[in-house]
Amino acid sequence: MAKVLIIGAGGAALSAAIAAKQSGADVTVVTKEYPTRSQTCMAQGGINAAIGADDSIEAHIEDTLKSAKGLADMKAVELMCSKAPEAIGWLDSIGVPFSRTEDGHIAQRRLGGASHSRACYAQDYTGLKILHTLYDYANKLDIEFVNERFLLDLLVENGRAYGALFLNIKTGEVEAITADSVILATGGYSKLYHSHSTNSKAATGDGIAAAARAGAKLSNMEFVQFHPTALKSSAILISESARGAGGKLLNSKGERFVEELKPRDEVSLAIYKEMQKGEDITLDITHLGEAFIEEKLPQERKLAILYEGVDPVNDPLPIKPAAHYTMGGIAVDLAMQSSIEGLYAVGECSESRVHGANRLGGNSLLEIVVFGKIAGENAVKQLNKEPLDPAKAIKTAETKLQRLFDAKPQENFYDTRAKLGDLFYTKCGIERNAKELKELLAFITDIKTNKEYFGIIDKNRAYNTNLINYLEFENLLQVAESVAKGALENETSTGAHRRSDV
Repeated sequence: MAKVLIIGAGGAALSAAIAAKQSGADVTVVTKEYPTRSQTCMAQGGINAAIGADDSIEAHIEDTLKSAKGLADMKAVELMCSKAPEAIGWLDSIGVPFSRTEDGHIAQRRLGGASHSRACYAQDYTGLKILHTLYDYANKLDIEFVNERFLLDLLVENGRAYGALFLNIKTGEVEAITADSVILATGGYSKLYHSHSTNSKAATGDGIAAAARAGAKLSNMEFVQFHPTALKSSAILISESARGAGGKLLNSKGERFVEELKPRDEVSLAIYKEMQKGEDITLDITHLGEAFIEEKLPQERKLAILYEGVDPVNDPLPIKPAAHYTMGGIAVDLAMQSSIEGLYAVGECSESRVHGANRLGGNSLLEIVVFGKIAGENAVKQLNKEPLDPAKAIKTAETKLQRLFDAKPQENFYDTRAKLGDLFYTKCGIERNAKELKELLAFITDIKTNKEYFGIIDKNRAYNTNLINYLEFENLLQVAESVAKGALENETSTGAHRRSDV
């Protein structure tokens, strides 16, 4: 029986775990937090599938390719879109509580860049309800979950992955888990933008950084999608479903300045241009009425009241674009395998060539289900004939940790991390240019040069959040350099990578 190690516990990881388990593998899912806290729960608008009478798989493929600005792979897009109806049927069969039409069909809404109402939804909690249903189903299959483990490094020998090293957050000890194959489903790196991101604090690119250290190829790291409608003060996401329902984007004069359901890169750029003129931007859904908002957009109302102090039933919502989704990541083939044998990647940490320069709204949840199952099914085929001893790798990791505990930091890395996020938002955000990207890279180089001045203050081993935050900072720094270099070297201007100087 093959042993499959899955790192991460969001929708991609759970889909992979279920597929691997049902294929006969011994599956272990390891996560630094808990499955129900995963980023998947923040995907609110819906999951795409051409199941409507007037829709087609061909139209879904065309919309995806158009949104990707020609940088997606046709075979990968065809694979994802063609399996979408089957994925919805499977999710429905295991209990995802999709919203329904009056005649009992799964309800669908139109999201930005789509030619049809294609996004199947569950109110505005779609990702959350998919995540919880997958987790319940995984537990029914007795899949093993190991929580509160921070990924330190992958175990790779002779070009083949055979497990990973983790920091046990509860105890502070280094642990190794070996396997026949490893699936990374650790999410993206939008928290590189710190307070200018819709993502949870856990989206720090840990899996991508570990894969790069192990020698895996990365791709398209400069392509970071900015969601047009994040709350202005908190960067909390207001779902595209609000615009899909008829929400209007207005400037300070009360003027509509963009067609709200254009692809996200175009809408975000239009908002950015207005903000550059000194305009404040709002999203107005007041005309939809309280009954509609409570039925279709209840979460958006709660979030707006809680984080912005504005009730969208009565007043327009102040918004800004914020880093939301990373199209770049670990390069994989159609089997979801990376350039390292036995190492698979799926979900936002992967670059599966379906999003290109700009992800189509509603395709992220689809990708994690379709490609998650493919990753799980393929990972089972790997058998490690020569299990390796991780003792040396454990000792090396322990030595590194001990140096952190012994050091006396002179600089506050939290301040530097926040400044890095601000600089990324201004110099590698919706628009970029060579001059500012070089300034950003100089700042990153300066941090790396003076890295010995940073460190941890808390010297306890158990539940040391200071240590975890520092390790995340190291990963973000590694990812930051890849993103900034990719943005500087890519002298085209397309999709989420807008160069103002070319």
